[in-house]
This record gives sequence, C-alpha cells and structure tokens, in this order.
Amino acid sequence: MKDFVLVTGGAGFIGSNIVAALAEQGKSVVVCDWLETGDKWKNLASSVISDFVDPDNLENWLAQCRTHITAIIHMGAISATTETDGDMILDRNFRPSRMLWTWASDNNVPFIYASSAATYGDGAAGFDDDASEAALARLKPLNLYGWSKQAFDRFVAREIARGATTPPQWAGLKFFNVYGPNEYHKGGMKSVIAQCYPSVANGEAVTLFKSHHPDYEDGGQLRDFVYVKDCVDVVLWLLDNPKVSGLFNLGTGKARSFKDLATAVFKAAGKEPQITYRDTPIEIRDKYQYFTEANMQKLRAKGFGGNLRSLEDGISDYVTNYLAKDDPYR
Repeated sequence: MKDFVLVTGGAGFIGSNIVAALAEQGKSVVVCDWLETGDKWKNLASSVISDFVDPDNLENWLAQCRTHITAIIHMGAISATTETDGDMILDRNFRPSRMLWTWASDNNVPFIYASSAATYGDGAAGFDDDASEAALARLKPLNLYGWSKQAFDRFVAREIARGATTPPQWAGLKFFNVYGPNEYHKGGMKSVIAQCYPSVANGEAVTLFKSHHPDYEDGGQLRDFVYVKDCVDVVLWLLDNPKVSGLFNLGTGKARSFKDLATAVFKAAGKEPQITYRDTPIEIRDKYQYFTEANMQKLRAKGFGGNLRSLEDGISDYVTNYLAKDDPYR
C-alpha cells in the first residue's frame, strides 16, 4: 500500500480544493466523506483519488492503514451556521475531531484541522488567534456551529496545557469568509458571490441585506473574504513546514463590505452595478456579524509569505475561470 494523505470532508468545498492541489502535486490522496445524492461528486471529478472511506467506518479504516498515513487534513464537519440539531453537531463536528486528534497523537501523524472565525462571535473579544485556554474562554460564538468549533479548539488547548501527547505537527485554521470554486452544493450557505452571480450574468440587480446597526450603512457590513485557493496554499505550506504548529487565523487581514463584493462581481462580469436591499431576516438578525477581520500576524510570523489575493483579484479569477464557464468546477 502506498503512503497517502487523508482528507476528511474531501468532497466538500475547501476539502475538494485541497484534494485537487495535492493530486496535482502527484500525492496519493484518500477522501473521507459522503457524496450524497446531488452534484457533490463533481467537486472531485477532475482529481485522481486513491481511495474513498465512509465516515462511519473511519475509525476501523484508520486501524488498518495507520502505517501509511503521512498526514491528516480534517475538513469534515456540518458547516451550516443555521444548524440547530445539537446532538448531530456533536456527532459530526466535535467527536470525530477529538478521535482524529487522539489517533494522530498516538500514531505520530501531522494533523491540520478546520476551525472557524465563527468562534469569535460578534467580535467583542477581538480577532486575535490566541490559543491559550484563557483567551479561548473569552470568546462567545453566536451559533451552534461556531460553538462546536470553539469546543474543539478548547479541547486542544487543554490537552496542550496539561502536557498530553500531541501530533508531531498540528494546526487549527480559523477560516474567515471563504469563497471560490466547488462551493455550489452548499445551497444557501454558499458565498454571496456564488449566489448573486446568476443575477449579475443575466443583467439583473443583486439584493443585499439592509443594515440594522447605526454604525453601518446598507451593504456596508464588513467581512474578511478569503479566496479558497489562498486557503489551500496555506495548507500546502504547513505540510511543507512540519515544525510549524498552532491555531491560526486564515483570512486576508482586510475587511471589505458586501457592497464592495457585489460591485466586484459586476465588474468581473463586465456589467454595470445594480444593487438593491432588503431587511435582514428576523431569525438571524440578533446573531448577525457586522465586522470580521483576521489578524494575520501570527501566521506571517511563522514564516508564511504567500500572496493573499485582494477581494477584486479573487473574484475576478473566480468569475472568469469558473462561474462564467460551462464547467465551473476546479
């Protein structure tokens, strides 16, 4: 059996982009995910996959293949911020992460996992990727998804604080607002870029949420939008730098407005901007983030010198090379 990298959630958005990049490098990749009944399989159609693992059988499979796994990249999770089933979130987001952390520690395998900017809640405690127990305890996620990611970050922090065995390399990545190819199966959870592009292409107006905060104009809500290709570059850099471990923000370091985003989509499509606004739905209004911005100093200080695309450059690549194509998949 060949050595390989295991990517959980490998058929999902970020995971499939990581799989594609690893396959392009000639690495053997095993994907652990459910393909379900929609078009999710298309996320992997262009990549060479060595094997597929049913998530329900992952623990048994690990026992059989333990000497051949060179790294685990754990992207598998329920990523919907609107999910309300707490028991399912624990079964899909927290417990598998804990099991993989323990397995990677016991078997001396590098472990990279997806955390989230959703752990920062409304941002009142800032956006510094401090991995100490005290700093993590101050964060107040606004939804169940964010809490599940926070729970695992805190589990890792406690393990490290008590001197427990850890993987030889570990990295948690607090993804901010990621966009790019292969997000199409996410429905209402895909980026605003992917959601608004069909209207833009048809010469129609794009509708954004109104602001219900006195400090922000309509469409002026700010997010740190980061292109998925840049996220993949960080993962590949970590694999190439096995001495780097820690919990890291992964955004651009520059907050931009939804109005900026929509304008960039119109420009990339060669259209004049047409933007209208509607009320933010009541059910999410009290949990709505008005500002997120990644502090990227920690990752940069570790030596990451890669380019992180501006919003305009990322959207231009996404629209031109994917959304405007008959085959929009990577």
